[in-house]
Amino acid sequence: MTIALRPRLTVAVLVIVLASGAVYAHRGATGIVKKRMDAMMSLGDSMKALTAMMRGKQPYDVERVRTHAMAVARHGGRDLTRLFPEGSLQHPTRAKPAIWADWERFSTLAKEMAVYAGALASTTANQRRSGRGGSMPVDPTPEELAAMAPDVVFERLRRTCSDCHRTFREKSELPSRPAEWFGRLARVNPASTAASR
Repeated sequence: MTIALRPRLTVAVLVIVLASGAVYAHRGATGIVKKRMDAMMSLGDSMKALTAMMRGKQPYDVERVRTHAMAVARHGGRDLTRLFPEGSLQHPTRAKPAIWADWERFSTLAKEMAVYAGALASTTANQRRSGRGGSMPVDPTPEELAAMAPDVVFERLRRTCSDCHRTFREKSELPSRPAEWFGRLARVNPASTAASR
């Protein structure tokens, strides 16, 4: 009986840990830091949903892609840079001082995020490519973006977000993926993981 309950218990603990991870990361955040952390969490949720559909882990739904892409577009550009007044490095921010040292690059990435997300929203009904991504001009015009496959535009959006995080955000001490949490739980209690297999 105890062994049968362990997999459920392990999953329950994992869900609680994952849910509390985001809350813990924001604990103590106030003012502009809290506003931008909340905005980034919302952006992250939309990007996760888009990634799942673009990578075939969930069915591709034109309306859901459009909704999430527009949510990302609304948070980009000036709306994003406005959340980073100079020197706003209060705990628990993960923003690096590099943002203000290279403000032009940061603002360019914020603008590109809005442009690519808006383009993705407008290309959702275009023919999709088989496989991941495809090529894209270095600085595509609005007309070129409008004619592209949504997969290609999404890949540019994903790369833009990734470039920004790599350059301007401190790495988290907490794992971001469920598999990493599960791996840590397994190292803490190998017997419960073995029982769940």
